Amino acid sequence: MRVAMFGYQTWGHRTLKALLEAGHEVVQVVTHPRSEHAYERIWADSVAELAERNGVPVLVRNRPGDDVVTALKAADPEIIVANNWRTWLPPEIFASAPLGTLNVHDSLLPAYAGFSPVIWALINGECEVGVTAHMMNEDLDAGDIVLQRAVPVGPRDTGTDLFHKTVDLVPPVVTEALDLLASGRARRVAQDRSRASFFHKRSIEDSRIDWTWPAEDIERLVRAQSDPYPNAFTLHNGRRLRIIQASVSQRCYGGTPGRVFIPEADGVVIVAGTDARRGRNYGLVVEQVRTEDGAEMIARDYFLTMGDYLGS
Repeated sequence: MRVAMFGYQTWGHRTLKALLEAGHEVVQVVTHPRSEHAYERIWADSVAELAERNGVPVLVRNRPGDDVVTALKAADPEIIVANNWRTWLPPEIFASAPLGTLNVHDSLLPAYAGFSPVIWALINGECEVGVTAHMMNEDLDAGDIVLQRAVPVGPRDTGTDLFHKTVDLVPPVVTEALDLLASGRARRVAQDRSRASFFHKRSIEDSRIDWTWPAEDIERLVRAQSDPYPNAFTLHNGRRLRIIQASVSQRCYGGTPGRVFIPEADGVVIVAGTDARRGRNYGLVVEQVRTEDGAEMIARDYFLTMGDYLGS
């Protein structure tokens, strides 16, 4: 098929590569300029460079304007494919091709529409994540589903692990969804909007640990914010302390959330949970930390005395 593509970062790169390898005629690519945003400097394979290497016309824009509309009309695609396009596409674009626009989103829609879905899903303890190919409409990530694939979340999976699991689904999902649409065999399933959830972009502040969360939730936050993501962090003596590795304590501990309490196993227990004063909460065993100057330390070597409070 004649395909135009809107995409960005590694997700868009994998999509364009899949289109080219499947033999589709990619007639126009639109991508964003490089960004210094903390979450956009990683997984930053260049869509523009891949398009240029393959002789595909490319426009680099933050938002599509009249020139993009004009270029699409001239390219005359049968379908538009989008993946990780970060700004709204108006109907004059997403409805311009005869087969519409197929959007590829890295969540199991209707849950986790919006941004950073894999990270939010891991923080929230979901048992699986995945990729959805759906038809774009005026509401973000809300159109009819064409194809969906899931992968399980392992008990020690990190955000990085789940990125790789889900991005590896992109090529087969894109290829199969286009085959279904081209052949007329696609069963478009409307999303159940009562099950929908929508998440905002993550920022550095979203990685700050709230010690009133249950230890299980904080442990998942630490795994979700694994390298190369901005790590989960707290403040210790006014300085940022990144938590690189942690686990849930074997025993329950009582006291004030954020208190550096006692060594356990391979780390040091931090009291956690809103009702920690009752003594029935598990704590977070911090095992490895990274200081503000980038030094990585075993927590038992970092916390030489007990009794400090984290978070200030």
